[in-house]
Amino acid sequence: MDRPLGERFALLTDLYQLTMAACYFEAGMAEEATFSFFIRKYPPNRGFFVAGGLEEALNYLATLRFVEDDLAYLESTRLFQRKFLDYLKSVRFTGEVNALPEGSIFFKDEPVLEVSGPVIEAQLAETFIINAVSLQTLIASKAARSFHVARGRPLIDFGLRRCQGTDAGLKAARASYLAGFLGTSNVLAGKLYGISTFGTMAHSYITSFPREIEAFRLFAQVFPDKTILLIDTYDDIRGARHAVRVAKEMEARGKRLQYVRLDSGDIAAISQEVRKVLDDAGLTYVKILASGGFDEFKMARVLDAGGRVDTFAVGTKMGVSADAPYFDCAYKLVKYGARPVMKLSTGKVTLVDKKQVHRFYDEQGRLHRDVIALREEAVPGGAPLLNKVMEQGRILGPLPTLKESRDYFISQFGLLPEPYKAIQDPPAYPVTWSPGLTALQAKVEQEILEREIK
Repeated sequence: MDRPLGERFALLTDLYQLTMAACYFEAGMAEEATFSFFIRKYPPNRGFFVAGGLEEALNYLATLRFVEDDLAYLESTRLFQRKFLDYLKSVRFTGEVNALPEGSIFFKDEPVLEVSGPVIEAQLAETFIINAVSLQTLIASKAARSFHVARGRPLIDFGLRRCQGTDAGLKAARASYLAGFLGTSNVLAGKLYGISTFGTMAHSYITSFPREIEAFRLFAQVFPDKTILLIDTYDDIRGARHAVRVAKEMEARGKRLQYVRLDSGDIAAISQEVRKVLDDAGLTYVKILASGGFDEFKMARVLDAGGRVDTFAVGTKMGVSADAPYFDCAYKLVKYGARPVMKLSTGKVTLVDKKQVHRFYDEQGRLHRDVIALREEAVPGGAPLLNKVMEQGRILGPLPTLKESRDYFISQFGLLPEPYKAIQDPPAYPVTWSPGLTALQAKVEQEILEREIK
């Protein structure tokens, strides 16, 4: 049986997390610290984010533990004193987490989650949380843009083979499903996450047969209820006509061809021609699946040009978030003990203290504006977004299923006004600070300037 997530990945951290922890230990620093995870700015052409990765982060925190071979390795580095390594044997996360539900729509500077606990425990969690939450948020935010452009057309994740590593391929399948995709080509993701799996055939399959139609016929015989034929290996229109012949043979057996797939060329023009071939043969029920370098931008171009595509397979550019392959995100200390703290670095000023995000809706129930406030500050009329999901190191109640989180995303995305969904040059969604946060921010900044700068 696999070891728990936190036990397997206790050392999946940056060295400075451990060196800082050793200093905290040496100084006897054990007061509660609160760290806030947020995204500082939008990548080009982005106007919103979709929260993902919370379940993985919580499972890590709930099972964090340094085992003997971890400690033996740390001892071999000769960096750490024996008494600190002995302390690490007993480390468990005993704090709390407040977070946005997975599938939430959020905006820059808003806390996605806040971790509070003894400073060493909360500090040690930084690297894993940034890794887990930023990756799935990155992919879900990219996938949501394709979901928007598709306007109800099914989307399938085809990105596994070019994702940057096996774990990234799994998380891309999960995050894209969270953001509205129908399923994935990734079989292991199907098993692990309960996602529907989809597949067709490769061009190598077609070219291994003496004739294209022989490859089609065999596939239809072996998979009569899920027949999808790749028709562009040699010539799209000739391939479509071969697909028509196989579809008629299937009809004679009481079966139906589901899809023909296009993977190259001018998809808008070719799909129109292929649609005519199918319709002229009475195969109006056969759908067209398009793949090959799709993301929201290519999808929009094809559909704007009149493409007759029913389903899109979206791969590499979504799986690596090609136009925005990283977020400028951070996990920063905002309170230590009773003292709110902040960073004043140029371009990287942080918001002090424990926080809450309050959302306001317009008369039609659509997202209107957000207010970032102090955790316990009253914000009349606003709906608080962050929920307590972990207390005393234990996850509170059953987490939503992935399907439930997907449904939540779809419901929330439907409330986001259209201008903010634009895939190019969206307007900035209004996010402001509450009076309490504004006042405390100014107070702490002044105190730092007087103490450290004068």
